[in-house]
Amino acid sequence: MSDESKVKVEPVALMPTSAGCAVFLGDGDKVIVFYIEPAIGASINAVMSGVKPPRPLTHDLFSQILDAFGAKVERAVIVKVEGDVFYARLFIVAENEIMERKVIEIDARPSDCLALAVRQEAPIYVLQHVWDDLRDMSDVLAELKDKGE
Repeated sequence: MSDESKVKVEPVALMPTSAGCAVFLGDGDKVIVFYIEPAIGASINAVMSGVKPPRPLTHDLFSQILDAFGAKVERAVIVKVEGDVFYARLFIVAENEIMERKVIEIDARPSDCLALAVRQEAPIYVLQHVWDDLRDMSDVLAELKDKGE
């Protein structure tokens, strides 16, 4: 995967919808959107807002476990879209006193990838060919923000 061209993106907005949460990712020129479960949206939003829950949420726990094993999220990559379903890969790097550096690539939902990436301040990418095929939703995001103000 490292040979494939990627676009670095960041979460630019998370908005509740009647069916869950809309996640808007952007690169500064273009914005894409996909939908996730409301609880994961709230979890991502809490981290981005600097809110610390009184008890660790599932993604906090997973992040703490990675830390305990000398591992970290290196990056998250959205690799495919089929219809309305997005597919992603999570790259974890582990290096500790027991083993040499090891890179692990895991199939994961984009929502889980985002939740972990924001916690570990890891970059988020979309494969270039996937990015190019997705509609720019900048106008929709701007319209939603205007309505919300």
